[in-house]
Amino acid sequence: MAATPRDLTAEELTAAVLASFAGAASPRVRVVAESLVRHLHAFVHEVGLTEDEWAAGIDGLTRAGQMSTGGRQEVVLLSDVLGVSMAVVGVNHAAGGGATESTVLGPFFVEGAPVVENGADLGAGAPGRPCLIRGSVRTTSGAPVAAAAVDVWQADEAGLYDVQYAGLDAPRGRGRLHSDGEGRFWFWSVLPVAYPIPTDGPAGDVLRAGGRAPMRPAHVHFRVEADGFETLVTHVFVAGDPHLDADAVFGVKSSLIAEFTSHEPGTAPDGRWMDVAYHSMQYDLVLAPRAAAAHR
Repeated sequence: MAATPRDLTAEELTAAVLASFAGAASPRVRVVAESLVRHLHAFVHEVGLTEDEWAAGIDGLTRAGQMSTGGRQEVVLLSDVLGVSMAVVGVNHAAGGGATESTVLGPFFVEGAPVVENGADLGAGAPGRPCLIRGSVRTTSGAPVAAAAVDVWQADEAGLYDVQYAGLDAPRGRGRLHSDGEGRFWFWSVLPVAYPIPTDGPAGDVLRAGGRAPMRPAHVHFRVEADGFETLVTHVFVAGDPHLDADAVFGVKSSLIAEFTSHEPGTAPDGRWMDVAYHSMQYDLVLAPRAAAAHR
């Protein structure tokens, strides 16, 4: 007998909710909604979820939404620490094919970063040791990709992103460059350091409840867009960082680790004279063709 809206057993309740999506606007909406319902109902019964626990979960999600702004996405951070962000990356960006591996976007990406010329100082006064970062954007066959948009953002020596500073009136450690005719890009910033993710919200509550550490290994974020290619979202991590195997958001991949070389004062690889010690890093970003991405 078909389930009715009244006096439902646990099994009938799940069946009734599933049936309610029969008229979904698209087959994909129905597939996603039905799977979500099955898993949520199964979770409730598997753990014997109490009303207090459910209320706490709702409160956490509510606070995550309320804390989210244009400069900080607490919902993204919550997804990150639960490993959901990396699971989605894995589904949508399978390894292989020669393209640079993807990892999490993170909670501090900001649309509309200032466009700067190659060689610019993205640090813009951020505290930290100067660091020259060079790279190129290439196809999987090694050909250069010209005019690719390369978004960059990173934390400073204090482990903070520009959007975490109250009253800062200009971006620091953030910008958008474009690859030149040979696919190259380069800029100055500061040496990235390991840092704890913000723990003043629901994501921090999850970490404390689980007895987990909040650290992320030192890294620089990249997002690369070019016509005909899948958008790449990735990090480059600092080799030797002690937190590479204990990333709070599970985002480290061995192929994304690079050497950040220390240099004494002198002429830098881009011709700039440096009066102080500095670091440099070089890493090539390889894009997957959009057609190949569509068949993953």
